[in-house]
Amino acid sequence: MILADTSIWIDHFRSGNTELRRQLEFGRIVVHPFIIAELGLGSLRDRARTLAFLDLLPQVRTAHLGEVRLAIESHRLYSLGIGLTDAHLISSVLIDAPTLLWTRDKRLRKAAEGLGIHATLN
Repeated sequence: MILADTSIWIDHFRSGNTELRRQLEFGRIVVHPFIIAELGLGSLRDRARTLAFLDLLPQVRTAHLGEVRLAIESHRLYSLGIGLTDAHLISSVLIDAPTLLWTRDKRLRKAAEGLGIHATLN
């Protein structure tokens, strides 16, 4: 499974992302509630329909805050320039193996690559 982060969805909503569409068709995309919330803070075309679609996608197992704090320490996620949401996504992917994280965010991508959990897609 692949967790497409907010950056992937924003690109898709702006100009379409063929690879995301393909992965959706194959049923390989999962979502995290923080990603839906972040997208909900933006300007979305056909807002209600878009958010309803995202809500229907399978969800990655969401890490509890204690699991996130443990991941920050055990995987040295501190001082990497990532935020709490990013650490939450990483933690959720780690506890929901073999899910991979797909992102365009440079710092998040570097952290995910270091942990061997980054999805390399177009």
